Amino acid sequence: MTLLAQRRHGEADFQELKYVALLDQPIESSGLLIYDAPDHLEERIVRPHAQTAVLDHGVLTLRIGKRERSVALAQYPQLAPLIDSIRALLAGDRGTLEHQFKLNFDGMLDHWELRLEPRDTRLAATLREIDMSGERDAIRLVQLRATNGDHSVMRIQPRP
Repeated sequence: MTLLAQRRHGEADFQELKYVALLDQPIESSGLLIYDAPDHLEERIVRPHAQTAVLDHGVLTLRIGKRERSVALAQYPQLAPLIDSIRALLAGDRGTLEHQFKLNFDGMLDHWELRLEPRDTRLAATLREIDMSGERDAIRLVQLRATNGDHSVMRIQPRP
């Protein structure tokens, strides 16, 4: 957490597979992730279709083509803990993570694994767990498992 807290900026390429029960094939996407401490997160999907999601100071802005929509996370209490947990992890904010999730950490600095299980009942109704792994201050893998069986796997390759 200390190493994560020291990082003020990061960029990483990602590839994600989303497995949805209603679909025969996973949804595949790839793009760029950007983090600027303390609370700017950006996901730029380039494949299969260009779209951007930006979280800045509690406001989530989605851009798809020429359309743009912004919403305050406070209006969506079921999403806020999930998105805040990602920001808290990147910021090395253990207190916020422990407030929102039960943490199970395993490993050493060169290879670690972290499981997050929601404490919030609204979030726990839809999200079973988040598993992450990485080394030092780099997150390499994020897996989300929903209570309905849907899940996603995101592989992350930090840029130098």
